[in-house]
Amino acid sequence: IEVPRAALTAGQIAEAAQFFSFGTNDLSQMGWGFSRDDVEGSFFSKYLELGIFGVSPFESIDREGIGRLIDLAVREGRAARPDLKIGVCGEHGGDPDSVHFFHEVGLDYVSCSPFRVPVARLEAGRATTGRTDTG
Repeated sequence: IEVPRAALTAGQIAEAAQFFSFGTNDLSQMGWGFSRDDVEGSFFSKYLELGIFGVSPFESIDREGIGRLIDLAVREGRAARPDLKIGVCGEHGGDPDSVHFFHEVGLDYVSCSPFRVPVARLEAGRATTGRTDTG
């Protein structure tokens, strides 16, 4: 699930899918209308400096926007197919706050780049035990 429309029609997609994997980098890019390149090397640093954003939406999941799309897709996907396995791939899978969010909305797994695996494993364990002291 990498585009907003797929998240919005997740119930229909689940009827034919064996699993969902959220590509959160692409979903964030499509949802925000700007790329990670924009964030890393262009205008976005000014947004951070001015406090318009507290963190890059490519570092930590935007719970109010992209997160709502994910939550909706999980609920609709599981309504259509209760045994649907759902996970996430991308850098958000190694961000502590994002891992907790993914657990809250019912994802089964996270995946991330190799150097972020230790953080992802630690935070997944914390999330399942109810610990919220991320980082």
